[in-house]
Amino acid sequence: MYTIVITGASSGIGLETARVLTQKGFNVLGVARNEANCNRAKDMILSENPNAKISFFVADLMQQREVIRVAEEITSYLDQKCSGKLFALINNAGCVRSWYMTTEEGYEQQFALNHLAGFLLTYKLLPALEKARGRIIMTGSESHKGIKVNWDDVMLSHRYNPLTAYKQSKLCNILFAKGLNDRYASAGIRAYVVDPGLVNTDIGNKETGGLVNLIWMLRKRHGVSPTIPAKTYGYLCEQETAPDGLYYYLCKEKIYSKQVTSKNANRLFELSERLCGIYFGKVEMK
Repeated sequence: MYTIVITGASSGIGLETARVLTQKGFNVLGVARNEANCNRAKDMILSENPNAKISFFVADLMQQREVIRVAEEITSYLDQKCSGKLFALINNAGCVRSWYMTTEEGYEQQFALNHLAGFLLTYKLLPALEKARGRIIMTGSESHKGIKVNWDDVMLSHRYNPLTAYKQSKLCNILFAKGLNDRYASAGIRAYVVDPGLVNTDIGNKETGGLVNLIWMLRKRHGVSPTIPAKTYGYLCEQETAPDGLYYYLCKEKIYSKQVTSKNANRLFELSERLCGIYFGKVEMK
């Protein structure tokens, strides 16, 4: 039985993806920050599918110490029950903010959760992914287009715009996937980004206020059910041979920003390593 880790798995896209993948027979390990929501999500999945293989781990991935702790717990689980193998990691957890807010490390929260959390978690779980020749999937967005990484002020601390910060974090998602493929595709590991489209979830109403909260309340009414993008995650996980593409929407490859180059991906990789205090190791670039 293949095991898949999904972050942000207690609601929205993450929960629906967990439901879809357990129905397909995968063993799903969900990660979310609220224990009550984790229990509620697990009960919902088991009520529909009593044979579902589903477990939850509680962690606030905004904070790097929490990412490291939960990664160690997941690694222990994989070593004990899965021969140390992880078939897929879905870095789905994300946030939207209305104003400049920072983590314990002093990092802007959208950059920290939407990008750095997945970067650090992938690093910690990479040995298990390597054993399974696994897949890494990021939840991206069409909004990654039409923007560049602000290399001089990646936290946007001097002139903060929450929408710009969100868009930049989504560009970082696909640059990270590109960087992973450059480094590890030859070893059998593949990374992807799923564009879920406009989805009716509460991501824009969590810890936001004012204009952002209002805009999201109005905008999400036009969004599709999370069941729609969940099919694409299912598609990427159930293919026996890992697909060759990078950016997917509705189970099909999609054109992405011209900013997604090996040069930019490598620059982001090196910056993210410094911010997380880690080093993936010297690898042969394509």
